[in-house]
This record gives sequence, structure tokens and C-alpha cells, in this order.
Amino acid sequence: MTVGQLTGQISTVLESNFSTVWVAGEISNLTRAASGHCYLSIKDEDAQIGAIVWRSTAERLNVTMSDGMSVVCQGALDVYAPRGAYQLILKKVLPQGEGDLQRVLRQRREQLAAEGLFDQDRKKPLPRFPRRVAMVTSPTGAAVQDFLKVLGRRWQHVSVVVVPARVQGDKAAAEIANGIALAARLQEKIDVVVVGRGGGSLEDLWAFNEEAVVRAIAECSIPVISAVGHEIDVSLSDLVADVRALTPSEAAELVVPDRIELAEQLTVLSGRLARALRGRAAESRIQLESMASTTVFRKPFETIQHLARQLDDLDRRGNRASRARFQLQQQRLSGLVDRLESLNPRAVLDRGYTLTQRSIDGKLLSSGDQLQLGDQLITRFANGSATSRVEQIEPEE
Repeated sequence: MTVGQLTGQISTVLESNFSTVWVAGEISNLTRAASGHCYLSIKDEDAQIGAIVWRSTAERLNVTMSDGMSVVCQGALDVYAPRGAYQLILKKVLPQGEGDLQRVLRQRREQLAAEGLFDQDRKKPLPRFPRRVAMVTSPTGAAVQDFLKVLGRRWQHVSVVVVPARVQGDKAAAEIANGIALAARLQEKIDVVVVGRGGGSLEDLWAFNEEAVVRAIAECSIPVISAVGHEIDVSLSDLVADVRALTPSEAAELVVPDRIELAEQLTVLSGRLARALRGRAAESRIQLESMASTTVFRKPFETIQHLARQLDDLDRRGNRASRARFQLQQQRLSGLVDRLESLNPRAVLDRGYTLTQRSIDGKLLSSGDQLQLGDQLITRFANGSATSRVEQIEPEE
């Protein structure tokens, strides 16, 4: 028989005996084509089988399928001859609940989130122009080639150190965690660490959900980019990393600037700077010409001379005011002296008057009523004095 004849007989046997089957398992490797058809695998601990949900069936399903979902499916077995593979054509998909991997992932995510490993305030910024980048990945995978290709196209002033690590399988998590720790200890300082791989199923990417990898990223002193190439699901490495990239190629775009865009920005900034400097120079020239036309520059001593004249005028006015004030005060003082002289008792005595006092108490006498016989009196003249005694008192008629 030819291969086609053999495959045809196998197809007849399988499709006739398994025209309607119910299969319980967990969804994996789910992809949605642009045509609307869904391609996936149904798996359990022992095996897996490919499955297809045609667009017409997918539009009628009352469930949103996702990787890790535990389901019960009804469909027919089909043999795809070009690949020599058998698969299920699904008609019904009934959710059973959370799959084992999804449950483990959810619990681990809640535990690590409670410790604060996913907090935004612990994220480190990426350097603008890194010089050395370490990439922890499989050296034979497509991820490193995509990363280097994009990096070389965008920016050439950076060197890349590839830290080899398995990115799938039982030992992958330990190797990735060790690779991150090693990158931070390299003798030549690393500016950014990129951790990742190309796309795959939840199982393929499971190493990036392991606690050892998450804690290694959290403890790394260097900014870390998680570049696990699966846009639909978010791994725990994506949550703990300082920056998440959807693919390794996008990680290269995030880690270095685009030299073409940077050159264009520098050209624009250079033009703006030149225009600003020309404008500033023109403005300064106008200000200088305006200042040069002012009196202070044309006749720099005119203001000083004007102030000197004002000072001289004020000096003359001050001298005149001082002299007038002095004369006025002198006149007032002369008037006061005259008044004092007129009140001076000695001046009265000079005109022929005398002052009479009782010698016993010195009281000045102005009337005969103040006298008693026998009082001893002192009479003061302009020059000298005389002592007398009252012998007789005559009242004024």
C-alpha cells in the first residue's frame, strides 16, 4: 500500500469507531487563527491530543477558552492525512473549573504578591544608554537571535553577554535563576539583564512561573526585563520584573534607543537650539542698541554733573537756612535776656529802690502792717545794706 492508502484505511477505522466521543482534560497550546478557527490540545497527566474548534462552532460556544482551563469536550475523531496526525473536531466545550497548573499558578501568584514582590514601587528604571546587557536564555534558541538582530539594527554601542540556561524542562528554573545571579556577579558591570525565550504553551513557559526564578529576579540588583514570548498569558516573571516585554524583539527595542530616531531627534533639537540662539542674539542686539542710545551711555557724566549741581544748590540753601535760623534764635535769646534783666531785683535797686526784710526770718516786707515794734530790719540798697529797729509804726492816711 501507499502511504495515502494506509492513512485512508486508518482514517476509516478511527472515524467510524470514534464518530462521537467525550474527552475530559485541560486546555493547552490554545491559539486563535485570523480565520476564526481555534487550535488547541486537550491533555492530562498521561497524554495529549490535538483539537480544532471551527469558527462556526466557536461562535456558538458559551465559554471563553483559555490555557489551563479544565474542560469536558464532545467531538469526533479526525485523521489529518497531510501530517499523518489524528485530532478531535470539537462540537461542545463545557468548563469543569480551574486546571491543576492554573490553580498552582494562582496560589503562587497570591503568595508572592502578598510578600510585595510585584509592587510597583520596587521597580527599577532602565538606563537610557546601557553599555553591557546580559541575556539569560538558551543560546541555541530563536529568542537570542531575534534579540541580537533587533539590537544590532537599533544601536551598535552595546555589548551582549549570553548567559546559557535551559528555558524548558525540569531543570530550566534552576538554571535560569542561577544565570540571573551570575549576571549580577560578572566582573564587568552589567547594566540590564534580559530573561526570556520564544513563545510556547503554558507548560513550555512554566519555568518562568517557578518561585526560584521569580525570587532571583526580585533579588537582582540590576534592572531586569522579562521577555517571555507569549502575549496572551502573563507569567510571574513578567509581574516581578522591572519591565515586561511581549517578545525578545520588543525587549531589544526597550533596552536601547533607536539610533535613527535619536539622530532625527538630535537634528530637530540642533535646529531648535540654533534658532533659539539666533533669536536670543537678535534680542540681545536690540537691547544693546537700545541701551547704547540712552543718555547714560551717550553722556555718561551728565547725570553726575546734574546731581553735583543739585548738591551745590542744596548746600547753598542749607547755609542760608542755617544762618537765618541762627539769627532768629539769636534775636529770641536777646529778647529773653532783656526780659530777665527787667525782672532782676538788682536793676530795681539801681533805680533808687530798696528791699526790706525781717532779720529774724528773712521775710521780704511790702507793707507796714507786717511790722511790729522792736522788729530788727535789714534794708538792702544797690550797694550795701543797713540794719535798723522799728521804733514807731505810722499807718497810711
